[in-house]
Amino acid sequence: MRLGSVDFSYSFQYVRVKEKALSTPVGPGQLASRMGIQSGFLVLERGFGDDSDESIRKEIVSTTGSELLDENSQEVVDAVITWWREEDGDLIDELVDCLTYLSETGPIWLLTPKVGRDGHVEPSDIQDSAQTAGLSLTSTIPASKDWTATRLVARKSGRK
Repeated sequence: MRLGSVDFSYSFQYVRVKEKALSTPVGPGQLASRMGIQSGFLVLERGFGDDSDESIRKEIVSTTGSELLDENSQEVVDAVITWWREEDGDLIDELVDCLTYLSETGPIWLLTPKVGRDGHVEPSDIQDSAQTAGLSLTSTIPASKDWTATRLVARKSGRK
């Protein structure tokens, strides 16, 4: 294209980028590691139901070397996993409750049904609830064929 005495030339190049499918679950025995869960960690579980993935629970127990704690625990834990479905109530309240158990640096892993499964929770709802609860969303990984795991951590307070 020519405009006055300036010549504008356009060149387009298409690049195909190979992406790893987000719907592929983490391989067997790798989820706890991806979640940062280690031997000796105390992990509290909330929201367990008939639809919860037993293989995820077993892997966490196997990795930590101890059973998952329940909501009656008085322990301060290294991580909280909470199974959450759209119809479970107020997600903000759930996340605030999870914080009461958690060590200062521990994450909350929010396990929600994947898109197309009963109880799916929209990512925007998770983001909004996390912000209101004082949490930051740091990553999301496919935990199994039916569940997605979202890592939430407490926001850092202002600089000193």
